[in-house]
Amino acid sequence: MKYKVPFVNYSLQYKNLEKEIDAAIKKVLSEGQLILREDVERFEKKLAEFLGVKYVVSLNSGTDALIFALKSAGIGPGDEVITVSHTFFATIEAIIHNGAKPVFVEVREDFLIDPNQIEERITKKTKAIIAVHYNGRMCEMDKIMEIAAKHNLFVIEDSAQALGATYNNKKAGSFGTAGCFSFYPAKILGTAGDGGAVCTNDEQIAEKARLLRGHGIKGKTEIVLYGFTSRLDNLQAAILNVKLPYLGDWIIKRREIAKRYQEGLGDLKEVKTPPPPEEIPNFDVYQNYVLKAKKRNELYNYLKEQSVETLIKDPVANHKHPGLGLENFSLPYTEQLADQVISLPMYPELTNEQVDYVIKTVKEFYS
Repeated sequence: MKYKVPFVNYSLQYKNLEKEIDAAIKKVLSEGQLILREDVERFEKKLAEFLGVKYVVSLNSGTDALIFALKSAGIGPGDEVITVSHTFFATIEAIIHNGAKPVFVEVREDFLIDPNQIEERITKKTKAIIAVHYNGRMCEMDKIMEIAAKHNLFVIEDSAQALGATYNNKKAGSFGTAGCFSFYPAKILGTAGDGGAVCTNDEQIAEKARLLRGHGIKGKTEIVLYGFTSRLDNLQAAILNVKLPYLGDWIIKRREIAKRYQEGLGDLKEVKTPPPPEEIPNFDVYQNYVLKAKKRNELYNYLKEQSVETLIKDPVANHKHPGLGLENFSLPYTEQLADQVISLPMYPELTNEQVDYVIKTVKEFYS
């Protein structure tokens, strides 16, 4: 189905950058520079500069970034990691794949972890907090870092949806032990497949992540640990190098679109909109524009009928899936969000006319 307003538009972004991307791909293929070559090194360096951190280790996915960040911090069987259920499932998978136990805390109305509930979940087994910067907005990092310091805990930032976001003028991924990013195509900075990265100021964390991504091989022949194959290939890095200089402009455009949505829908009683772009100390990048909406499923179907593509990302809260063994947690607000959250189209190529059409159509449904 071809939508009047699609949820994402990969082809349009490619067309806008076609000559640059094609040239970058041709260079990589013609020179045969495919694995851990110049483009990867350049991307890691430029991203580290952008984030204000010492080290970036690029990987094949944001999921592996989370797994490796925890593993590099020494998280393993018997340990507990505090985080939220209202997140993309990879956050929870990463904890489980390290043999640790996820301990969930409720989220606030901005969909982010409530720092005031963290300490009551800390036990002798607690080793880390994963702060999930969701939808392009950062968690209240000063409080989280204060709690972590008090209890000697690692802090891993799941920044997959928050590249470029800041809290008190400090970028997502630069607060904790490590920050984790995804370059999945729908992300603010997306490649033409999967990709991810761990960023850190800790040299030992960076070195462990590098070893993990390449079979645990140090130098050319010395195997020092059991690793994985998790490299960002040079072709994807080349595409990211083309896109990275445009990131600032794309974020500005996303914030303009968010402001337009806010002005159009902010007074609608049936929906709750995200915090406005001007809110301090947060600088939101609006990876997603998410509504908490009454009659959510009916709204979704109506928008589809009117040729607006939206997304219901988590119709069932992660901890409520029977096969996962996480149902002992009581998180009423998280479960309510699973029934009410809907994501509207949000990407820099959207026109004002398309955004206005979405606003008009949402209003028509509730009228």
